[in-house]
Amino acid sequence: MKEKSSPIGCFRYGEDLSYCTFALEFQLCLDLQSNGLFNRTQNHVIMKLWNFFRKFSLPCSLVIGAVGYLIFAYVPFLEPLGEAVGPHLISLMPVVLFALLYVTFCKIEIKEMKPKAWHFILQLIRTSLALMMVVLIFEFGNDYNTKLILEGAFICFICPTAAAVAVVTEKLGGSIGSLTTYTVIANIFTMVIIPSLFPMVEKGADVSFLYMSAMVFRNVTTVLVVPLLLALLSRRFLPKFVDKVKSVKDLGFYMWCFNLTILMGETVRNILHATVSGWILVLLLIVPLFVCLIQFAIGKAVGRHFDASISAGQALGQKNTIVGIWLTLTFLNPLAAVAPGAYVVWQNLVNGWQLWYKEKYGKLKW
Repeated sequence: MKEKSSPIGCFRYGEDLSYCTFALEFQLCLDLQSNGLFNRTQNHVIMKLWNFFRKFSLPCSLVIGAVGYLIFAYVPFLEPLGEAVGPHLISLMPVVLFALLYVTFCKIEIKEMKPKAWHFILQLIRTSLALMMVVLIFEFGNDYNTKLILEGAFICFICPTAAAVAVVTEKLGGSIGSLTTYTVIANIFTMVIIPSLFPMVEKGADVSFLYMSAMVFRNVTTVLVVPLLLALLSRRFLPKFVDKVKSVKDLGFYMWCFNLTILMGETVRNILHATVSGWILVLLLIVPLFVCLIQFAIGKAVGRHFDASISAGQALGQKNTIVGIWLTLTFLNPLAAVAPGAYVVWQNLVNGWQLWYKEKYGKLKW
């Protein structure tokens, strides 16, 4: 009788099946092992990337934001997508900021919110540094380029503390409650010193006290007070929900990384579209580095006398550069807005280094 071929052509009916069965099983095992090896390799790569991001979250966010903007701004077929999505991402930032502060305030200790002496000492130092820049502008402001650079430094000194300062401070081991109180005090001082000093810097700057008061009140209420009250109410009436929020490690911090990515993209856009160039642009980018280091150093030096070097360093060094850019564009020389934009990069590189150092050595020495 003629033998029939099998559908897979591996053997013919009537032959011993054991060898072909073994071959099929062996090949199946190899496929499964190769797939498993691929999955393990893939998971290993993902974990390596995640661990790298965890160690260098803030610098990575800066790089992602800068590269992302450049890709969507200068790759022709991606430009329409960038133009469509970009404004929505920027409008999303206040929502994310509100959420990350709510998450952070869920962990706040009310007893830590008592005003401290260093809160007011740092405000006096901040005001003195801003006054020093005003004096320098009076002395050397006849030269347009010199005045432009000094105005950039001035706005970096006078900027209020960033609302999200508590997020980074928490990871560094500082006090969330103390920083929240300091931020409110800093905004109240802002309400007084900006209308007083801006007309000295730019004679055409018409900043009324009532206008600045309304702006500060809106900023403090929407950005700080409302999420704080919601967090306190949640702790009182929704303790289980708050426990779940608190159980997600570094949730608020990674929300801040998301916002920082968008902010960095916007900063790169502003720098590339600035109408200044050459050494003036270089100085507007470099001077904020020295301003940043000076403020972090002074804050830590003052805080060390009150056992609050981490909190005080962040309080004076980490600035609300979004407000700074807006103030510059509205009341000062718009070209000086490059300086607070550069400050975004420097303060987050300092914060990134501090976070890396703390994770590696367990505590900060500086």
